[in-house]
Amino acid sequence: MVRTRLLVLYTQRITECREFYTRLGLTFVREQHGIGPEHYAATLADGLVLELYPGTPERATGALRLGFELEPGGPAEGTGLAEGVHRDPDGRAVEVRVH
Repeated sequence: MVRTRLLVLYTQRITECREFYTRLGLTFVREQHGIGPEHYAATLADGLVLELYPGTPERATGALRLGFELEPGGPAEGTGLAEGVHRDPDGRAVEVRVH
């Protein structure tokens, strides 16, 4: 069995992306490992860790489509992120479905 456990998004708009994904209900914790860059990590219900790292010319995330399933009445309600496909601050497609 294979399971995804980590997804890292590199972004030049780390604050805006953190705010966008927080509106979906993710809770981010600021982290820094050793001398590495400060970044943010959120653990989803299934154990997947989504990390937001500052982008650099060598570390850039290209086109990507993500999908999230939300509970009805959850934190995303009333944030303008209804069911459908939205764009995060970097233009990545983010599909939102309510379970």
